[in-house]
Amino acid sequence: MPATTDALPAAADTPIRVLLVEDDEDVRLGSAQALMLAGFDVIEAGSVEEARAHVQPGAALVVLCDVRLPGSSGLQWLPELQAADAQLPVILVTGHGDIAMAVRAMREGAWDFIAKPCSADTLVAAVRRAADKRRLSLQVEQLRAQLEGRRGVEATLIGGSVLMERVRAKVAALAATSADVVIYGETGTGKELVARCLHEQGPRRKGNFVALNCGGLPENLAETELFGHEAGAFTGASKVRIGKLEHAKGGTLFLDEIESMPMGLQVKLLRALQERSIERLGSNQPRPIDCRVVAAAKEDLQRASERGTFRADLYYRIGVAFVELPPLRARREDIPLLFEHFTLQAASRYQRAAPLVTPAQLAALMAHPWPGNVRELRNVADRFVLGLLDDSLLPGGGGGVAPPPAGLAAPPGVAAVPQPSAARALPEQVEDFERAVITQALRAHAGEVAAAARALGVPKQTLHDKLKRLNVSAAAFRGDA
Repeated sequence: MPATTDALPAAADTPIRVLLVEDDEDVRLGSAQALMLAGFDVIEAGSVEEARAHVQPGAALVVLCDVRLPGSSGLQWLPELQAADAQLPVILVTGHGDIAMAVRAMREGAWDFIAKPCSADTLVAAVRRAADKRRLSLQVEQLRAQLEGRRGVEATLIGGSVLMERVRAKVAALAATSADVVIYGETGTGKELVARCLHEQGPRRKGNFVALNCGGLPENLAETELFGHEAGAFTGASKVRIGKLEHAKGGTLFLDEIESMPMGLQVKLLRALQERSIERLGSNQPRPIDCRVVAAAKEDLQRASERGTFRADLYYRIGVAFVELPPLRARREDIPLLFEHFTLQAASRYQRAAPLVTPAQLAALMAHPWPGNVRELRNVADRFVLGLLDDSLLPGGGGGVAPPPAGLAAPPGVAAVPQPSAARALPEQVEDFERAVITQALRAHAGEVAAAARALGVPKQTLHDKLKRLNVSAAAFRGDA
């Protein structure tokens, strides 16, 4: 069997061809005609030896092969095909088979087993299922190739959406500096991941990355965590403790949920950052600090300072640069790549095979609102690999919820949209889903982009970007409500 060292998965929109291997010319002609009428491109061969030249790893192909053939039989060829490409669907056909032969073929990796004579409908249905499986496996290989080809910021902050491209560009630019940064984003959007990326891709990568959750500690303990203490500074302080600010020397201090930091501690932090020195509790000796501060918040710190819940002077001290992370619902086109990434990670961690997501499962993932954002998606991928979810892949009572029977769930005020066809390529399904939801939102709000954005739960600029990418005109819906 010919093989190429640089064979790549077929493009997502490449049609799946059928390699029909049958020595009986009449049967081969009838089968080929039935498949071509069903829309398949058919390659005909009268023997395994003739068919071998048409098979390569990663080919957009389904093999439909008779068991009884002159020369090598279909059963003899099956292990060779599986060794070359384990994901290649092979359907074996025989008029002489029995249950034992069918069981043997399936155990050796056959995708399906058909006894002849069979109807054209049965043949086409089996091939169509195999073609859907092949298309999906090639798309997954493409996603994995994209993941493997990423480096630096792209390898950490995954997604092909316009929003994520902007985030990566800003992070890459800021990583090259030592400027303090504030990261905004909802819970689960990956704020600490961005902070680590700023550290690891920047000039301070050789120093420590030190993280502190400001919302998880009482004020007195948080002060010790930040500034450290001397032995005997208070009851129970039996030895010297190095604080986070000091430990981050030459590196990065990440302050998560900084908006929840007590006001008294904010004053001390501001002084430390201004003077670039600290005093441990129980000591009067100033100690120099040298760290980059990256803070994360779920709310606008400037507004918090205007309300008096966050010190304005501290905000202006750390607010040199800002990175805003979009919620997952605003970048649904990134879900397939992210889910595959998390599935591969989970498979490696749990030492399990990475399962393939079906088109119906992908449709459910695309429709989910993801209140927990990327963190929630990662947890679903873990449960998917562990086999703890049903076909919908979405969490519910006891591990799953039934998939929507008639259509995809849509944001409030927007009608449900039909499920994408399994025969459509994955990127096309994503675009179809987005276009349908956005179109219905625009129609419901007479083409008013701001109102449609609110109904969809995305920023207005995000919706403008999607309209441009999907070639949808909001003006076409004005007066059509």
